[in-house]
Amino acid sequence: MWFPLLELKQVIILRKDLNMSKGKAAAQASHAAVAAAIRSKREKPNQFLQWWSTGQKKVVLAVDSEEKLLALENRLKSTGVILVKIDDAGRTQLPPGTTTALGIGPHAQKEVEEITSNLKLF
Repeated sequence: MWFPLLELKQVIILRKDLNMSKGKAAAQASHAAVAAAIRSKREKPNQFLQWWSTGQKKVVLAVDSEEKLLALENRLKSTGVILVKIDDAGRTQLPPGTTTALGIGPHAQKEVEEITSNLKLF
């Protein structure tokens, strides 16, 4: 029996209010993408392999405060989506423990977009 593949997508959300340099923002987005992918490979291997073999679709979006990032995290916790929060180590531009990013999925694109579609690109 043939089953259609789900459209899978990984979403990275960065905080704009931190005014990170481009390099710092890229590093934080990378931390979120890699951490979420590793968790996905461990917890949802079939979904991870499908996402991996179909181009690893991802998007980087922005929020303008820690409160909005944490509200999204809380809303997503009940969905069963792969989710990782990134807190900075504090070695360069930010104080230790600063929450910078959220890594979501890979997960069914439609479900993730129901929660993140109102956000703008970073």
